[in-house]
Amino acid sequence: MITKDTEDAVLLYMDETHIRSDHVLRSIWSETGRQKRVPTFGHHAHVSVLGAVNVHDGDTLVHQAEAANAKTFLDFLRLLKERHPNRLIALILDNDRIHHAQMVKDFLREEGQCFHFLYLPPYSR
Repeated sequence: MITKDTEDAVLLYMDETHIRSDHVLRSIWSETGRQKRVPTFGHHAHVSVLGAVNVHDGDTLVHQAEAANAKTFLDFLRLLKERHPNRLIALILDNDRIHHAQMVKDFLREEGQCFHFLYLPPYSR
């Protein structure tokens, strides 16, 4: 069991999000009979952010990437491993497919023995 007093373990909650510049207009005021036009510049910027928070002390780690995929998830796991050397890292995470990718399984088997994944139930919010 991992508790606040356990010095050789850390309990983290992690998730990813995607921030985009091409937001959908839900409702807007405009003249009757004239559709509102929103200018765009042909490029929709986006960024993916992976983050983890220590549930005991609020310490956070954030990693910005071009996409949230298995490779960037592995990069994030390596950052967590650097942040918490020689500690068991219990990671609470959702069931996103990138968390179950073969390359993640290979990493956990070969160099990620310090991780223990605790998956949330599917579709939990």
